[in-house]
Formats: sequence, structure tokens, C-alpha cells
Amino acid sequence: MSPRLLPRALAAAALVLTTLAACGSSGGDEDIPKPAGVDDAAFPVTIEHAYGETEVPEFPERIVSVGYTEQDTLWALGLKPVGVTDWYGDHEFASWPWADEARGDSEPTVLTTSDGLDFDAIAALDPDLIVGTNAGMTEEDYEQLAKIAPTVAHSGDYSMYFEPWTVQTLQIGAAVGLEDEAQALVDDVEAQFAAARAANPQFEGTTITFLQNAIYDGSAIAYQAGLSTDFLTDLGFVVPTELDAFAPEDDSGGQAYIPLENLDVLDASNVLIWGTEVDDDITALEDEPFVTALRAMREGKVVYTDGTTAGAIYFTSPLSLPHVLETLVPALQQAVAGTGPAHTDPSASGE
Repeated sequence: MSPRLLPRALAAAALVLTTLAACGSSGGDEDIPKPAGVDDAAFPVTIEHAYGETEVPEFPERIVSVGYTEQDTLWALGLKPVGVTDWYGDHEFASWPWADEARGDSEPTVLTTSDGLDFDAIAALDPDLIVGTNAGMTEEDYEQLAKIAPTVAHSGDYSMYFEPWTVQTLQIGAAVGLEDEAQALVDDVEAQFAAARAANPQFEGTTITFLQNAIYDGSAIAYQAGLSTDFLTDLGFVVPTELDAFAPEDDSGGQAYIPLENLDVLDASNVLIWGTEVDDDITALEDEPFVTALRAMREGKVVYTDGTTAGAIYFTSPLSLPHVLETLVPALQQAVAGTGPAHTDPSASGE
């Protein structure tokens, strides 16, 4: 998965997606009420995607999300999908803390797969719309899903995984008759980032690198400029191009794998963010001489994330990005000032 690096649970064991697990009851027999704001006149609506066009004939009452992060967008739009897919984290109903309020009393069935999509489990939920904008859906997958219900795949303009959250949000919004509400979500999150950028002029032009939580097989894994670092560049930061020399030739804009002996390339960054998830991650990094020798580490210009903030960065959804702002911006302020190491605090967003 080149466009976005996977968190520790996935870097160590690929995708953490196993068999179907029933984690709730609203994936059962009852239909889901139509939320206010649905434009009935929008239907039938035709959605273009990587594998053609899908017609959604009427408001879908039973939506199943087969991708890693789409449940956040559906909940943010006030919808109650009957099935969602767990990516990682083992949260009840595949709902991370930043999504719980929007999820409300919805208790969807949680789908997981280890060898691809579980078509039988998806069909058993009797969906009238299948959403897979971030599912890594192949054309063969799409053809099988389309036999179950109208299916919306990724747009085709980007990778099968983690195309821009804005593109996904607007595509999903159009499919459910909530196009205006989807645009409002996008506008609101973008306005929050613009406000944070304006309030922190010290971020402007400051070089920064976001890295995995640990050293894997003798290398640090860093994100190049692109979709994976938009949450930083939207705040005014700059991702150094020096990372590009350590990226696979076919992985433009994805991950750079930097051997420990070349780790001093990170001195091109004024600030480092390590996507740490537990205290042991920090201890291991600070026990590594190649890491502690880095300029940003020595100058206290470093941020360690908590597990929830790391997850919010990886999700990059309309619900997770406000959490990123609330927890990461104060830590970035401290790191840019050189008064770190800074640690993100999930309680900063009231959780």
C-alpha cells in the first residue's frame, strides 16, 4: 500500500482484518431512518468511479462500508451503516474515540477479512448500498459486490487506497443524497486547518518529517510529501525532499525507508514527529543512538503521539482530522519552540 504508510499493527502483520465478527445488533433486521437533509430529488443518482458508473435508485437505508475508514464519513453525515469494516485498533463497532459521538447509538455489525472481502457476510446484511472508496477494491471485487447491491468504488483518479479524504467525502455524500452536507463537512474541516495555520505563523515554512513509531528491519519509515502529510503541509509545514532518495522507485509520494546509518538525512527537518502508540515505543527510540543523535532530537524539537492521535492521522477522515488538530497543534507549538520533547494528549479533545 504505497500512498499511505500503515500503522504499527499493520506494518508488523500487514492488514489486521480477519473473519466476520458480530459486534452489534443494528446490522440486523430494522431499517435505518432517513436523516434530515436527504435530497429525495437527487435520486436516482449516478456515481462515477474507477470501474464505471453505479446508479443508486433511491435513498439507501441499509449501507455497508467495506473499506478501512468510510464509516467515519457515513457517521459524520448522520447515517447509520448496518455494517462497517474494522481496520485496526479493536474498538467496539470499529468506532475510534473521535467518532463515538457521531456514531451515537448505532451498533453496526463489524466486518473483517484476512483473505479479501467476505462476500457472504456482506450479502447477509442485505445492503442496498455498498461503499468502498478506501477498500483497495479490485475490479473483480467490484463485480462480485455489484451483484449484491449498488457499489461505489474509489474514484480512479488516485490509488485504490487512501485517495484524498475530500474526494471520498463528496463521492459518498452524492451517493446518499447528502451532497450539500458532504461539501459542508469538507469546508468545515478545511476552515479549521486554515484557522490553525493563521494562528501559528511560526509553522510556515518549517521543515518537518512524520515517521512510523519504530525502527523496522534496521530502517526508519518516513512519509514523503503527499497525501500522507497533507495534515502538516495544510498547517504551513514543509516536508523535505531529501526523503525522496530513500523511497522505492515505484512509490512516489508514499514512504521512504531510511537505513539507520543514513538517518542523518532527517537533519533536513527542523521538527520530527514519531507516530508512537505506547510508552514502550518512545523508550525504544530513545535507546537508539542513531535516533538520539539527530539534531531535532537533541534540540527538543520532537513530537511523540499517543495511540489515538496516531490513529486519527492514519484515518484522515472528516471526524479524525479535527481530533488531529486538537491534540497535535499544541504539541507542534512546543516542538517548534524547542521546548520538547512534546507528547500529544488525547484528553485535549475532551475524550
